[in-house]
Amino acid sequence: MVASLTGTLIALEGTAATVRPAGPVGDAVSLEVLLPAYLAERLLTHVGEAVTLATFLYFEGQGQGTSFEPRLLGFATADERRFFDLFTTVKGIGNRKALRAMAQPPAEIAGAIVRGDAKALTQLPEIGRKLADTMILELKDKVAAFASAASLSPERSGVSGPVRRASSQLEPALTGPAGDAVEALIRLGELRVDAERRVLRAIDKHKGHELPVERLIALVFAGG
Repeated sequence: MVASLTGTLIALEGTAATVRPAGPVGDAVSLEVLLPAYLAERLLTHVGEAVTLATFLYFEGQGQGTSFEPRLLGFATADERRFFDLFTTVKGIGNRKALRAMAQPPAEIAGAIVRGDAKALTQLPEIGRKLADTMILELKDKVAAFASAASLSPERSGVSGPVRRASSQLEPALTGPAGDAVEALIRLGELRVDAERRVLRAIDKHKGHELPVERLIALVFAGG
């Protein structure tokens, strides 16, 4: 199994990314990686930069199943890859359809499922009311761990707006020790969106405490 890929994002067309692997192998090959719609949108401003993706390799049938072609899928984190694994257990959601339907981060989709919010789910591409109801029925008790606290709020009436807003989340938003911690994590190979998420989670768990950058980074690697 190809569990992860680190390299330079050299092109992004739609949801298909081209990544040149780090190290000597990158001098000879580049890989096409299919991304969920929300992640492809976030990476639009990161072409030419180093990325690390949690990956999943499968073989896609061609010509009515007479031949098979390898496809590499990429996700921001291993947790988001695990969410995809659950998402595709729902009848009627194959790998390609799941990538298109994931126009919002897994935490947002999981939150809508846990809330039983079929209306919110139908805002996702290719998800009709019947399929949304099936997703809630089959996944409600399985995806709570992937939902964020904000996405579980009963006041929410849908997923978090148009996908294009997601790209703005990549701009530096944190300052002081938090911002320094994010930059340190990026230098270690994290995507900015993942670095910010991990730092914010550590800060949220330790509200009321002054956290210097060294302490923040230690908390991030300790799981918060």
